[in-house]
Amino acid sequence: MSVVKKVLKRLSTGESWYKNFRYKEKEDKPGDVRNIMLIVATLIASVTFQAGVNPPGGVWQDGVRAGRAIYASQPGDYCVFLIANTLSLSASMFVITSLTHGFPFQLEIVIANISMIFTYGSAIFAVTPKESVRFRYVILAAAVPILLRCLIQLFNVVFNNKKSGPQTPEEI
Repeated sequence: MSVVKKVLKRLSTGESWYKNFRYKEKEDKPGDVRNIMLIVATLIASVTFQAGVNPPGGVWQDGVRAGRAIYASQPGDYCVFLIANTLSLSASMFVITSLTHGFPFQLEIVIANISMIFTYGSAIFAVTPKESVRFRYVILAAAVPILLRCLIQLFNVVFNNKKSGPQTPEEI
């Protein structure tokens, strides 16, 4: 059967076209999955970093607002952009750090990630007028991935301890 016929058959029967691309725990090798996740996280980090350093619409070139983001003239929209972009960058950097744990040159990777986050922060502080964004929301967005992972770990520890505790009255 030709490729076109297979595609048409899937479309006509309502078969999910992405079914073959989903993660399969029994079939996919952990090393391959880690490598793919690193590539995706690196791509996301690159795009979000670039968007923070060069905000959509660019920056004013002259006048009293020179060097400030043009998009910041719409404070609500710009705040949403900054929070979402920062959340995305922070999550991808956290994934990169987690997936490279134990790698050779891990210290250098951590230093590069921290430096990149500081560079991003200084860039958005430089181009964002102080009156247009409440930076505490941006900083909170940067902390969300780490806080969520810590809460998940805490939740797992608490509930795993209860499950592994005494099971019968005699064991108590």
